[in-house]
Amino acid sequence: MSGGWVLAPVDRMHEFEIVQRYFTNQVIHRDDVSLGIGDDAAILHVPPGMEMVASVDSLVAGVHFPQHMPAAAVGHRALAVNLSDLAAMGAEPAWALLALTLPQADDGWLQEFARGFFELAQRYRLVLVGGNLAHGPLNITVTVHGLVPSGKGLLRSGAQAGDQIYVTGWLGDAALGLQDLQSHGMNTPVNPGVRQFCYPEPRIRAGLALRGIASAAIDMSDGLATDLGHILQAGGVGARLSVDELPLSQWLLAHCAREQAVNLALTGGDDYELCFTVPAARVPMLSAHAHEFDSSVTRIGEITTAKILRCVRADGTDRPLTFTGYQHF
Repeated sequence: MSGGWVLAPVDRMHEFEIVQRYFTNQVIHRDDVSLGIGDDAAILHVPPGMEMVASVDSLVAGVHFPQHMPAAAVGHRALAVNLSDLAAMGAEPAWALLALTLPQADDGWLQEFARGFFELAQRYRLVLVGGNLAHGPLNITVTVHGLVPSGKGLLRSGAQAGDQIYVTGWLGDAALGLQDLQSHGMNTPVNPGVRQFCYPEPRIRAGLALRGIASAAIDMSDGLATDLGHILQAGGVGARLSVDELPLSQWLLAHCAREQAVNLALTGGDDYELCFTVPAARVPMLSAHAHEFDSSVTRIGEITTAKILRCVRADGTDRPLTFTGYQHF
């Protein structure tokens, strides 16, 4: 992967024209970009006392989003799922690379894709510094780079027995929204779930506020049970999860039975909220910084020494968990 644009045949529109028309006129400029789009690679400057955090995700049409999802939503989502990884690391977004494979060079689609991508990028002062353009089935790969003070990045490891478990936002809405899209296609009425799936909000402000507070953190893409499980495995610990404390929106509860809503919250995926742990001694710090978050925060359980994830109802009985979440293979 190079920082500059690498061009392969796309369609009748000239490749250089595509890059110039849709991807070079950015509103945001950064002093730490010494050389961006236009050369064989980008030249970037990491400020003193900072470390670079990098992440990459690919979105394949028909796998990660419906084939006919609006192009603006595809552009937003492709960047948002990557920014969510930076949020989970407590990193401030800085730069991105975009590898875009297109079945055809459609002017209207490209305009809307770029609009969705750059509207989100501008909110976080992120600059696109290069990428790759090719012809083929629709596939979008975004690599993001963020900055974090040296030694201050949030990790999955670090949770210890007694730490409290929290999540941001609402869980399960996006999963139900995806079900609506799969059942009715893009003709389904726009509702909170469809919007959450198409336009996820990366919790950047929450991630920045959690530096020095959280003992472990992860973003939730594959479902709470799966993603919390990564924290437990990394820390060699277990958890007692209070399923009746899961944050379920009124919209979700109005459109499905509570037990289904709990299933969606636990295993549905595509929430792109943060799950994190906080030592008991730092809980007052969390409360003091809650106003800095870009979402609500809900306590949902506690880290335990037993190396299992135990889901418990309010009456103390166990709730079986037969499916943990999305698996790619």
